[in-house]
Amino acid sequence: MVLNFLWIAFFLIAFVVALIRLLMGDTEVFKHIMDGVFESANTGVTISIGLIGVMALFLGFMNVGEKAGAIRFLSRIVGPFFSKLFPELPKNDPAMGHMMMNFSANLLGLDNAATPFGLKSMESLQKSNPNPDTASNSQIMFMVLHASGLTIIPVAIIAQRAILKSNNPTEIFVPAIICTFVATMVAICVTALWQKFNFKQWRMIILVGAIGSIILGSLGYFLRYYLSNESATAFSNIISNGLIMLFFVVMILGGMWKKVHVYDSFIEGAKQGFDVAVKIIPYLVGMLVAISVLRNCGVFDIIVNGMKWLVTALGFDTAWVEALPTALMRPFSGSGSRAMMIDAMKVNGPDSFIGRLSCLFQGSADTTFYIVALYFGSVGIKKTRYAIPASLIADLAGIITAILIAYNWPWSS
Repeated sequence: MVLNFLWIAFFLIAFVVALIRLLMGDTEVFKHIMDGVFESANTGVTISIGLIGVMALFLGFMNVGEKAGAIRFLSRIVGPFFSKLFPELPKNDPAMGHMMMNFSANLLGLDNAATPFGLKSMESLQKSNPNPDTASNSQIMFMVLHASGLTIIPVAIIAQRAILKSNNPTEIFVPAIICTFVATMVAICVTALWQKFNFKQWRMIILVGAIGSIILGSLGYFLRYYLSNESATAFSNIISNGLIMLFFVVMILGGMWKKVHVYDSFIEGAKQGFDVAVKIIPYLVGMLVAISVLRNCGVFDIIVNGMKWLVTALGFDTAWVEALPTALMRPFSGSGSRAMMIDAMKVNGPDSFIGRLSCLFQGSADTTFYIVALYFGSVGIKKTRYAIPASLIADLAGIITAILIAYNWPWSS
């Protein structure tokens, strides 16, 4: 229902804004919007088709792992914690293992791996959903956690900073960890409030939050202060790519141990990649087109200018507003927000206040609307309930944290 209203609102707002711009003399506004519409429609299909290979690869190996019992084994390991976050799921449900793989891939910034794991997780969760067209509590919790974008190795952002000749590309490690961790904890807490968690569940959340803060803080401190830029980048690459290869090898060895026909099982699972990729095309096209009309009508420019006026009127520093386009675009489009981040660094410098803040905005959240359309669409869910509001609250927490850190972090000169 929320998604339906948002989709309609995007078009109506875009039309009204475009009409005003036309009356003000911008005769190219509707052409600009329609060019974006057709481009976004093609992009939606391109993304979906492009997912076929990656989906086939990872779903193939996951099928090997399932037949070997690896997914259930992982489910038993994370069961004590996940049973508190996902109380509706049966004990040792395979969905727990799938979700753990998705979260692990997200932590390492492995988008290509995270998407297949995420879609498989949503499919597994759908099996225990009593109302197939309505998002269950477990699906919402999973979606909100995924959309919070928890990542400890923002490889793509660091690489872009290096390309743009930053003096210290990896200096955003610790700040980015803090931003995304805060967003994730807020996502959990907001969803827990909606789902009326009991005391034992809250106790687990607090414990995990404390442990996570210590672990991520220690890792971030180590990467920030004990490794050179080159060493930190090499470490990130080894961890990111090495763990994917390790996943493949473990699935194969597990299959051999359980006497599974590994190759046949891989092919069986890989066939699902095509079906899933094709199924999400209409959902993805619909959302990307709606986002495109909103972006190209000039709404974001109006918001930024309005925010700058408001902040100035209140007597506060307006420097952070220049990086706001990245934050505004992030829930809608990963490529769009990435482009704005790059533009901010090109114009102001990668080591400028605006350049650094735009990087933190990019790393503090994920593409909420894209994820909703992709994941819920893959299993035919139409009623998303409070998934979008909860995700956007988490995004806001990440944005606020990023601004506070950008002003107070001891950046290198």
